[in-house]
Amino acid sequence: MQFSQLFLALLGSSFSFTLGHAAAIHKNSVEVQHIKFDFIIVGGGTAGNVVANRLTENPKVNVLVIEAGPSHEGVLNSQVPWFAANNWFSTYDWNYTTTPQIGLRGKSTILPRGYILGGSSSINFLIYTRSTIEDYDRIAKITGDKGWSWKTLEPYFKKNEKFVRPADGHNTTGQFDPSVHGFNGINSVSLQGSSTPIDAKVISATRQLGGDFKFVLDQNNGKPIGVGWIQTTVDGPTGRRSSSATSYLSPKFLRRPNLHVLVNAQVSRVLQTKGGNTPTFLKVEFKQTSPGSKLTTLTATREIILSAGAIGSPHILLNSGIGDSKALRRVGLKPLVDLPDVGANLADHAAIANPFVARGNNTFEEIRKPEVTAKLLKQWKANGTGPLVNSIASLISFHRVFGNDIPKLDPAAGPNTPHFEHLFANGLIVPNAFVPPDQHIFSVATALVSPSSRGSVTLNTSNPFDSPLIDLGLLKEESDRRMMRAALRHAFKFVKAPAFADYVVGPAGDLAGATTDAQLDAYMAAEAGTFFHPTGTAAMSPKGAKSGVLDPDLKVKKVSGLRVVDASIFPHIPSGHTQASVYVIAERASDIIKSSYPH
Repeated sequence: MQFSQLFLALLGSSFSFTLGHAAAIHKNSVEVQHIKFDFIIVGGGTAGNVVANRLTENPKVNVLVIEAGPSHEGVLNSQVPWFAANNWFSTYDWNYTTTPQIGLRGKSTILPRGYILGGSSSINFLIYTRSTIEDYDRIAKITGDKGWSWKTLEPYFKKNEKFVRPADGHNTTGQFDPSVHGFNGINSVSLQGSSTPIDAKVISATRQLGGDFKFVLDQNNGKPIGVGWIQTTVDGPTGRRSSSATSYLSPKFLRRPNLHVLVNAQVSRVLQTKGGNTPTFLKVEFKQTSPGSKLTTLTATREIILSAGAIGSPHILLNSGIGDSKALRRVGLKPLVDLPDVGANLADHAAIANPFVARGNNTFEEIRKPEVTAKLLKQWKANGTGPLVNSIASLISFHRVFGNDIPKLDPAAGPNTPHFEHLFANGLIVPNAFVPPDQHIFSVATALVSPSSRGSVTLNTSNPFDSPLIDLGLLKEESDRRMMRAALRHAFKFVKAPAFADYVVGPAGDLAGATTDAQLDAYMAAEAGTFFHPTGTAAMSPKGAKSGVLDPDLKVKKVSGLRVVDASIFPHIPSGHTQASVYVIAERASDIIKSSYPH
């Protein structure tokens, strides 16, 4: 049974809930065709809604956001943090599947992506980690633009962030560093709002083990190595998800007469509006997702901004004739601009949800019982409290490998940047065919956050509405498999801390008995997937460089009128969960765009 099917079966189909009244969102292109737009933003996701909000702070600038999916309004599974995975394989997911992965011995894997206003910020696991100082400083060095450095971006993190109290109102002293955070931003961030039985055990283990298991007061300080409390995009006072749609497109912003949002409209291509040595692309072609809809176009006077994500943006560029000319001809498309790196450099975080048998029955498995879920949902509706305000984990840790496990060319940005992470969860995170459904579990999910492996997004057909071929390149390089083996052994070491002696029985399912390299490789191939952080498919490079897709100001090379603002812009994947990184690049991108049009 697929993950979302499992949760839907547990939840039943009777729950529905609508949160108040929100400002109007257009569902038919007829409603916006008469309006003259300065900017058209393709994709109402994590980045696109930030840019739309910031550009429309100027009342003289008209902006249209075009989102392929439906509105987020009234979508219970998006509102309740705990229900995040219910959006997989639903009408709110693009339902992508990768090509067979070499590093997983030919296994394909799912890649959930938000098909809803708010994009993946509306369906993800809500984890908010900024990555490291070195990650951003490396981007600044690669692009030749100091504006992408940590020092320059730090104020933008605070501009994005509205740090709020957790849902249960507990005393957070010693769980985060207030000096690191913003309290007057737009996007709500909080600490976990309902305690779990493993919390104290994990904290005790950090004291017992020390070393790289040391406790870190706040992992969003740019040096995250160690164990700390997780921060999530949950609006603590309400217990509800804070997405780019609920924050940057909240009703008070949608009341702006110059901000327009069109949902249920999938963009197929951007169209050339002017020729010459530097062709101009200011027109978008799209189709409403309702049956019988026909292609239509809208034109911007200033720019088209692609914010369709690391899969969607390169897919649109390729369908527009912008990409590797030879590859475009092979699928029957006329090349207009030869940019071979469009869709290349795809990087993601390979992850495995490692299960351990737990004593006791107060785990996720209890929460997932239909009668318990119903009771907890009633509590959440009444006052926004209880276990449903949490994400999948309450504590997180970041670590480096050592010695021969470090690749000759270290993929991490520097000595304070991790190679892998652990998420500590009070139950089974994803279904595992080898774990009995009635078994109680303590999970240590392990992800490779500084991978060497790279994949690609390429066209499958010349039909722009067909899904592209997505190769995440998960664990493709032997160096990544070696680091993942080290990360797994690191997890085994952690659960052997005295704090877990009366709680963790031992490895569960097919993790049991996996000790040799060969056994770990077999386990990795069977259980590894993605942490849903694709990046890099329209990477920045120095202005004038022949490689890359974007200049440091996020303009597409060799063309005019076209920018990209989303996770595809990173030359190297950030070493944390990527939504915080995308928010901050979108905040800076907004200022870059504004500075191009001072009047």
